[in-house]
Amino acid sequence: MSTTKRSDEELRGKDADGPPGDQLQAGLKNRHLSMIAIGGVIGAGLFVGSSAGIAEAGPGILISYALAGLMVVLVMRMLGEMAAASPTSGSFSEYADRALGRWAGFTIGWLYWFFWVVVLAVEATAAAAILTGWVPAVPQWAWSLLVMIVLTATNLVSVGSYGEFEFWFAGIKVVAIGAFIVVAGLAVFGLLPGTESVGTENLTGHDGFLPNGPGAVLSGMLLVIFSFMGSEIVTLAAGESAEPAKMVSRATNSVIWRIGIFYLGSMLLVVTLVPWNSDKLADEGSYVAALNQIDIPHAEVIMDVIIVTAVLSCLNSGLYTASRMAFSLGKRGDAPAAFARTSSRGVPAAAIWASVAFGFVAVIFNYTSPDTVFTFLLNSSGAVALFVWLVICFSQLKLRRIIERDMPERHTVKMWLFPYLTYATIALILFVVGYMFYDDDGREQMIMSTIVGVLALGIGLALHRPGGGSDSGTDGAERARAAENANS
Repeated sequence: MSTTKRSDEELRGKDADGPPGDQLQAGLKNRHLSMIAIGGVIGAGLFVGSSAGIAEAGPGILISYALAGLMVVLVMRMLGEMAAASPTSGSFSEYADRALGRWAGFTIGWLYWFFWVVVLAVEATAAAAILTGWVPAVPQWAWSLLVMIVLTATNLVSVGSYGEFEFWFAGIKVVAIGAFIVVAGLAVFGLLPGTESVGTENLTGHDGFLPNGPGAVLSGMLLVIFSFMGSEIVTLAAGESAEPAKMVSRATNSVIWRIGIFYLGSMLLVVTLVPWNSDKLADEGSYVAALNQIDIPHAEVIMDVIIVTAVLSCLNSGLYTASRMAFSLGKRGDAPAAFARTSSRGVPAAAIWASVAFGFVAVIFNYTSPDTVFTFLLNSSGAVALFVWLVICFSQLKLRRIIERDMPERHTVKMWLFPYLTYATIALILFVVGYMFYDDDGREQMIMSTIVGVLALGIGLALHRPGGGSDSGTDGAERARAAENANS
C-alpha cells in the first residue's frame, strides 16, 4: 500500500466503510447543522451562571469572556481543520486515536462521554425545577423523568428528529439573545421610552473596571470557561450530513462572530445597565436584572421560558453527543460492540440507551445523595473541557503534516500561524489548569477531574500500550480493516 493511500485511510478512519447496520445515516440537513453551529455555543450556563462571574470579576468579566472565547476560537480552528478533512462521528477522539495512539482516543473519548452523561442529569434537574414552579402538582422527579423520556425518544426515532428539535431549540435561543441585544442596546443609548443614556458609569464606577483586582479576571474565567463546552458538537454532527466538510468549514469560520455577539456583546450590555455589585444580579440573574432595570414586563417569566429551552437544547445535544462518542468508541473496539450497531432508522440505539441509563442513575443520585455522590460526579467531570482542548491541540500538531503532505485538496480550513498559535494555545490551557490547582474554588474540581482522567488514562494505557504495533498512531489503515472485520 502506498504512503499516500495509507495516510488517506489513516485520516478517514473507520467510519468510511462498513457493513450494513454499522453506519450512521446522513439525516441532518444543512439548516440543522447551521443552527446547531450557531446555537451550540449558547449554553444554559450563559443565562444562569454569568451572574456569579460578574460578582467575582466585576465589569472585568468581559476580559474573562474574551480570554475564554479566544481559547475556544483557536481550539475550534484546529478542530475544524481536522474535521473538514475528515468528518467523523468520533471527532477529536478519533483524531487523537490516529495522531497519538489508541490509548489517547480511548481516554479522551470516555472522558467526554462521562462529561455529557453527567450533564444530562444536571440539565434534567434544572429543567424540572423550573417546570415544577409552573405546575406544582407534578413532583420534580416526575418532570426529570418526563424530559429524559421525551428526548430519549427523539434521539431514538432518527437523527433527523434530533436535528429538527435542536433547530427549533437553538433558534429560540438565538432569537432570544438577539432580541435582548437589540432591546438592551437601545436602552443603553436612551432610545427606549422612559430610558436615559447610561454612559460608562457602571463600567468604570463602583471601584473601577477591575474592582477585585486583575487576579479576579482569572477566577472569573474559571467560572465562565465551561459554558463554552458544546461548540465542538457540530464537528460530530457533520458526519451525519450530506455536505460535512462544507458545514464544518462554515461553522469554524463563523465561531468568532458567534462568541463575539452572543457572549461578549450581551454581557457588555448587562454590566453597562446593571452595577456589578447590585444584589439584583445574584437574586434575579444577570439577564433578568438587566431587563428589570429597563422595566421590561414579565422579565422573569420570559427568561424562565428561554432557560428551559436552553436546558432542553443542552439535554438533546448532550444525549446525541454522548451516544455518538459511544458509537465511535464501539467502532474502534474501545466499547462494547453493540454500541457500534445502528437500528433500521440509522441511529446507534444501544449507545443511546447506555448513555441515558447512566444519566438516569445520576439523576437519582441528585435526589438521594446530592452532597456526596452527585457532587463527586460534578467535580470529576468539570475539567474535562480542558483535557479535550489539550488533546485537540496535540492531535492537530501531528495531523496537520499528513493533511498538507497527502491531501492538500481537503485542507480547506487552516489553523492560523501554525504551529506558533497551536503552541500558544497549549500554553494558555496549561496555565488555566495550573491556576485551577491554585484557586481555592477550582482546586477540588481539578483534583477530582484529574483523578478520573488518570484512571481512564491508566485503563487506556493498559489496553493499548504506546509504541506497540497496533498503537503507534501510524497504522490507521490496519486498525480500520481490523475494525471492519470484527464488525462483519
